Amino acid sequence: MNIQPASFGHPDAVKLNDRVQLEYAERYGHEGDATPLDPAMFQPPRGLYLIAYDDQGTPVATGGWRSQDENDEGYADGDAEIKRMYVIPEARGRGLARLVLAALEDDARAAGRTRMVLETGTKQPEAISLYTSSGYESSAKFGHYRFHELSRCYAKPLAVARDVPRPATAPGSGSAVTTGLRPAAL
Repeated sequence: MNIQPASFGHPDAVKLNDRVQLEYAERYGHEGDATPLDPAMFQPPRGLYLIAYDDQGTPVATGGWRSQDENDEGYADGDAEIKRMYVIPEARGRGLARLVLAALEDDARAAGRTRMVLETGTKQPEAISLYTSSGYESSAKFGHYRFHELSRCYAKPLAVARDVPRPATAPGSGSAVTTGLRPAAL
């Protein structure tokens, strides 16, 4: 298993995003997540997008974070927002979401972000379980869906990183970040 930084516009990212949008539509009965996203939002140092590949080179999981600061959608200065966490159904139950989440947290912390935030929904109990078991707590609502009754928001403080390097490779460079129990070099 390896996790690689990539552009949100990378063909594998687009393919996985299309799959997660279909899952949202199935679970919530609408077109999918309408949150406006742009590949530039995930470019270091103000974000990062990751794709996890299995040993055969198949993209199986994804996730990203983007910087947020205080604004009229309820974010606070120093926020890093998780977006597009997804594991394909065939690869679930292997701890991939935890690996991607830990890598995103480490990178956001190294970038000086002070709080990781995310929004999910009540029809995604697996996501809620992942986040709460990873130290996230319910928070005031923020973001695109802050007024929707099915929306749930969570936050986790990020300890300030000291001398923690960011990934040495640029997104899309093709250099792999190999994983074991925790992401290496992130």
